[in-house]
Amino acid sequence: MVEPPVHWLFSYGTLRQPEVQMALFGRRLVERADSLVGFRIDRIVIATPDVVAVSGAAVHRILRRDADATDPVRGAVLALDARDLAVADEYEGDNYVRVTARLGSGLDAFVYIAPDIA
Repeated sequence: MVEPPVHWLFSYGTLRQPEVQMALFGRRLVERADSLVGFRIDRIVIATPDVVAVSGAAVHRILRRDADATDPVRGAVLALDARDLAVADEYEGDNYVRVTARLGSGLDAFVYIAPDIA
């Protein structure tokens, strides 16, 4: 049997919550600690009722590019298949845009950031 392709996703927020992973993916995801530089964490108010219900919060973290940021954003790399990635895209909605970034480990991974700076 051929394994599905793996998509690496760096998460620094609600996608790391066990209850969010169970609701979205039906299982806990394997996580590996990693970091990202060149960004700063900000906050965003989520107006999508389904997302607020799943995450349990209306205020979420969001990344904004910041060339002066020296402290790494700490998070985790998640391994997703194509279906999982589509589910994550739907969950993040128009509040975020998915881009590729080089992590502290050297791995290139998707990450959701503020759409106004992609």
